Amino acid sequence: MTTLLSVNVNKVAVLRNSRGGSEPSVVAAAEAVITAGAGGITVHPRPDQRHIRPDDVLALAECIRGRVEYNLEGNPFAPPRDGYPGFLALVAAVRPTQATLVPDNDSQLTSDHGFDLRRDGARLRPLIAELNALGARVSLFMDAGSDDIELAAELGAQRIEIYTGPYAHAHASGDPGAMLAACADTARRAQAAGLGVNAGHDLSQANLAAFLRGVPEVREVSIGHALFGEALLDGLAATVRAYLDITADVAARP
Repeated sequence: MTTLLSVNVNKVAVLRNSRGGSEPSVVAAAEAVITAGAGGITVHPRPDQRHIRPDDVLALAECIRGRVEYNLEGNPFAPPRDGYPGFLALVAAVRPTQATLVPDNDSQLTSDHGFDLRRDGARLRPLIAELNALGARVSLFMDAGSDDIELAAELGAQRIEIYTGPYAHAHASGDPGAMLAACADTARRAQAAGLGVNAGHDLSQANLAAFLRGVPEVREVSIGHALFGEALLDGLAATVRAYLDITADVAARP
């Protein structure tokens, strides 16, 4: 199985918003990524609109529709506010392939932990059902080693996304073994419960191959920060193709 690469284009919006105006274009970046061969586009429209905005979500849907997967990330508990209609309203407007639910808030610089489903499960269950009714596959952002993995299936989700930040940090320190084993065990438990497994956060060309070789049957990786950092030096199309070479090489080896 070749793992699908979904490229998170949030960082393009960060650069645009730092200057104002419309450049660089997130739609143009998505077009370049798709042309280079990526299988999906990911965005995480936060209520504070620090990067991707609701109008970007709509514009990207037009660019992506019928071509690759569209993965919309967000906190389903965040209430609507001025300029932000709420996560479910955005899903209803664009009907993405996948809705990845993440328990973040405005005070977090980036997503840094998974759901506590024993605490949040009762609130999530009807929201997951509503998202499924809108045609979205639902993935829940989860910590490696969480005791709640099997609950994700009971709540109606189709996948989990393993939060790979701790793995990436361990890999950078030269000792990824324990975190890689925790990710692999989490994936096996999820698959035994009937869930597909995605992964994301701080994955890069330096650590992706080891992760995919060590964790079984990863359906999708969502990569943005490292990919665009690498692309500043190597070019966007070349960087996307380098990631695709990694996923293809891992899939081709027994």
